[in-house]
Order: sequence, then C-alpha cells, then structure tokens
Amino acid sequence: MVTKQDFGTYGAWRWESGIDERFAQAVERLGYGALWVGGSPSAELAPVERALDATEHITVATGIVNIWKDAAVDVAASFRRIEERHPGRFVLGIGSGHREATPERVRPLTALREYVAVLAAEGLRQDQMLLAALGDRTLAFSAEATLGAHPYLTVPEHTAHARPILGDALLAPELKVSLDADQGKAREIARNYLKKYFGLQNYTNALVRFGVDPDDIASGGSDALIDRVAANPTAAAAVLGAQAHLDAGADHLSFQALGDDPIGSLEQIAEALRLG
Repeated sequence: MVTKQDFGTYGAWRWESGIDERFAQAVERLGYGALWVGGSPSAELAPVERALDATEHITVATGIVNIWKDAAVDVAASFRRIEERHPGRFVLGIGSGHREATPERVRPLTALREYVAVLAAEGLRQDQMLLAALGDRTLAFSAEATLGAHPYLTVPEHTAHARPILGDALLAPELKVSLDADQGKAREIARNYLKKYFGLQNYTNALVRFGVDPDDIASGGSDALIDRVAANPTAAAAVLGAQAHLDAGADHLSFQALGDDPIGSLEQIAEALRLG
C-alpha cells in the first residue's frame, strides 16, 4: 500500500522530456522523496518506467496523465506492467487538462469520475491514484476516490483552502523555482516559462480567487507575482516558498527547477534543506 508518507516532505517535478537516468538518480541521491513526471505522458508511461529502472527507492508519480489523451484501459495496462516490476513505488496522477488545449474538455469532473472508475475496474487501488485538482469539487473527489491531490501553479492561500476539503488525503502542491545570481535573469526565466500558463483560464481563475491581482497576470507577470509563484533567486528563497505551502497544510511540496541547470538548482535547495 502506498501512503502519503512515501512521498516524503519534498520532491522534484520535471517535464517528462527532461527526465533521464542521470536526473532521476540525482533526485534520489539528493534526498528528495518523490520524482514527479510532468507533462502528459502517453499511455505507455515510458518515462515513469525509465525513472524507476534508474533508481532504488524513490516514489515516482505522474503529474499528470491527461484523461483526454489515452484510454483508461491502456493506461491501466501500463500501470500493471510497471507495478509488477516496481511494486509500491508508482502512483498514477491523472487530470483533465485545459479547455484552451483540449476542445473536447466538457464536464471535466464527470469525465474524471468515469476515468477513475475504469482504472478501478482495471485493478488500480485508491492509494495508487491521485488527481490534479484546483476547484473544490475536484479536490473533494480526489480525497474520496484517490490518494489525494496534486495542485499545480498555486499560492499558499489555495493550499490552506484545500487542506480541510481533503481531510487526511495527500495534498502535494508544486512550486517553481528559478535560481540565478542575477534576480532579474531569474525572473526573466520564470516569466518566459509562465507565459503559457497565464493564458490558461483554470490557472488564472484559481490565482485570482486566492488573492492575485488580475493586472499582475495581464502584464505578463509582475515581479511580485513571479516571485510568489516561482521562488527566486536563491535556494533560501525557494525554501521559504516551500515552507509557506507546508505551513498552510501541504503534506508534500515538489520543486520544479527552471533554467539550464535543474540538477544544480535542486542540489542547492537540498543543501539548504539539509536533505540526504
């Protein structure tokens, strides 16, 4: 059985295309409890298997498999294959994506319920699944039917709001970090990365609901907003950003290191946290 304790307090989040053997081993060596395979991995779940093959004990989770991309039965078949080889180390995170990118995204919560029902019928247990969740109803369903929730691009105020909805279920938000000796460059890296997300309504609506000024988003990301959702420019700032989510009720916080040297950034953060 997988528990929320298996994730540890801190994890590392990276797009599937950036996860190779070296990266996965570095995350484990540095003392992070979980590796999040970001983006929308295909049904074969090859990057998950690659990360598990390269490591010994770290928990691996998808963040997330898009339910509109592949059939649940195909994803479940891959899960069973991976679980047989690496029992108790993989949690399947799924989500409904974004309206702007997925025209067929209609009644997403209903679609999530149906997808989870198929996964369960195919043999996945509640503790082997989690959901990308921002809204209250999806957060509640994640606690009802899965191990918990993995909110992306949120602020600590959202974490504090989500905690009582989830009860004892896993609450595992993600935090972007942009480390550079030059804060202006760190902000530029984060702002360029966040540009696409500031065009997605589900994220911007959630940010505004929890205190972000719409003008800060419309401008492409004010310095204050960039610093809030992409902690920079030092490892100490990243630690403070993570602690704000933990103080608000998160069980686990995953760092997404932006820039050209994600392993180097994760090393700096691990040293600041005294991991390992």
